[in-house]
Amino acid sequence: MDWLTEFPELGRRDMRDFRKGIDQGFKDFTRTYGEDIESFFEPLLQFLIWLEKLLLATPWPLFIAIVCVLAWFASRSLKIVIGSAISLFLIGFLGMWEDTMSTVSIIVVCTMLCIGLGLPIGILMSRSDRAQAIVTPILDVMQTIPSFVYLIPVVMLLGIGKVPGLIAVVIYAIPPMIRLTNLGIRLVDKEVLEAADAFGASPWQKLVQVQIPLALPNIFAGVNQTIMMSLAMVVIASMIGVTGLGQPVLKAISNQYLAMGLLNGLAIVALAIIFDRISQSYGKRLQSYRGGQGE
Repeated sequence: MDWLTEFPELGRRDMRDFRKGIDQGFKDFTRTYGEDIESFFEPLLQFLIWLEKLLLATPWPLFIAIVCVLAWFASRSLKIVIGSAISLFLIGFLGMWEDTMSTVSIIVVCTMLCIGLGLPIGILMSRSDRAQAIVTPILDVMQTIPSFVYLIPVVMLLGIGKVPGLIAVVIYAIPPMIRLTNLGIRLVDKEVLEAADAFGASPWQKLVQVQIPLALPNIFAGVNQTIMMSLAMVVIASMIGVTGLGQPVLKAISNQYLAMGLLNGLAIVALAIIFDRISQSYGKRLQSYRGGQGE
């Protein structure tokens, strides 16, 4: 019966050896390919820095005017336009403008990456049940694993800075974009596709001219959720050097500055509401337009 008492210890020893093997292998990979990976992401870093400088150099009345124009174009709602303008004015008045522009630059780049990567993957999933069966468990893991875990391999590879934080945010925020793109294309009416076939449309023409336009409301819902999840990750990403509204919140937690944490947290909420209302309203307008067109 000695093996019964030794079995747990053997399991723990094997697990320690297994963990050490993974850690050592990843460290060797980092030493070998770390510089090449940093060089690969250098253009992304330069673009992010350029966008942040552009936003910081933009006069705040001009930026607010641009947001109001976008809000009106997307929603045709005076309430959303006025609410966006007042929220941004208060953010600037309370001295959080620079941090807000840094956060906006991160969110914009993250959203662009999520659309650029998530849209093709969602299209691939919609066209292949096998691809959907492979990708869906990966998305499940990405959405359920604690967000702090993303930071460990990214920091080991790229260190502290903007790009590691951006990658962690993209990993956390991209699943809704992929899922809703897949769902939207799969929900396109089969009769519409049969009509496209009857007119001799090629698979590419069906995708670009029929399926994607009809799936746009779902795709924009994915964009909306991606933006919301990116903003939710801002504070966590600030732990590895991402500038923006997350760093004052982190500082407030460390030093128990209630006012600082509350104000910057409310600024994140204000940004979330602005982005949410604009993207959601545009998605609803697309949906009503498609519905009216179908009638």
